Amino acid sequence: MKMRLPFDVPPQKKIRLIINTDAKNEADDQFAIVHALLTPRFMIKSICAAHFGTARTVTSMEESREEALHLLSLMKLEGTVPVDRGAERAMASETAAVPSEGATRIIEEALSDDPLPLFVIFLGPLTDLASAYLLEPRIADKLTAVWIGGGQYPDGEFEFNLQNDVHAANVVMDSPIPLWQVPRNVYSTIRVSLAELALKVRPYGTIGRYLFDQMIEFNDRHGGNMRFPKGEMWALGDSPAVSLLLDPHEYGYEMRPAPRIREDLTYEQRQTDRLIRVYHEVDARFTLEDMYAKIALCCGHDEG
Repeated sequence: MKMRLPFDVPPQKKIRLIINTDAKNEADDQFAIVHALLTPRFMIKSICAAHFGTARTVTSMEESREEALHLLSLMKLEGTVPVDRGAERAMASETAAVPSEGATRIIEEALSDDPLPLFVIFLGPLTDLASAYLLEPRIADKLTAVWIGGGQYPDGEFEFNLQNDVHAANVVMDSPIPLWQVPRNVYSTIRVSLAELALKVRPYGTIGRYLFDQMIEFNDRHGGNMRFPKGEMWALGDSPAVSLLLDPHEYGYEMRPAPRIREDLTYEQRQTDRLIRVYHEVDARFTLEDMYAKIALCCGHDEG
């Protein structure tokens, strides 16, 4: 795929990016991955496949990796971005790192001499970040993590990404790693209708059709679940991890003491010194329209 955007970003304004994704979990990671791949500010160093628990499959990480490779193939970007294997499972305790290619990549990029800032976005659990930190604590001040996960403040609640590795989340919360958290009540505001996606994504090339069709397939497969999906809409909850790196929404967050997360996924405040950035708002219009525009500009013609 040839980038067809009528602009570029000055080299000094670019950032290094690692995408950590449980891509085969649902149908929204794919939109965030494609959006990131079409964003010229990002120098993508790797896509790391993440697990999404064992409730539906025992090979979730490998399935996520295959999905990431499939997206690259559809965009004719095979071989341009490494696709690493992350941890196959959650951490057994807060001291039990799970070594993986993904954790190694985080360490290597964090300790490299590259002067560009390093961001790592997590669209699933925090297993690979926590493991990298336990294996090499020197990375703590050499990257910024953006996590789509955790429940609404101040109390917390059930949230899928958090559920899949509470130990890892507590390791990161207790660490000095700069963390931007987008909790469930915020990421769920990135609402789209299926009609909107049919108009603004589906017509644009092989990847546009795939993004739409795989969402419809997921929607139909879970048609018997009366709670989720809702039938005619979706929340592209992973997409803020992309848009917040284009504009950090200076008035959209608060610095809060990092919580301790209980087994029931609620928050417990034990300290006041370790602060993290917690978003209370993300601009859905900006997030979605930037994605739509890039898909239309880059994928709307013959991709050969």
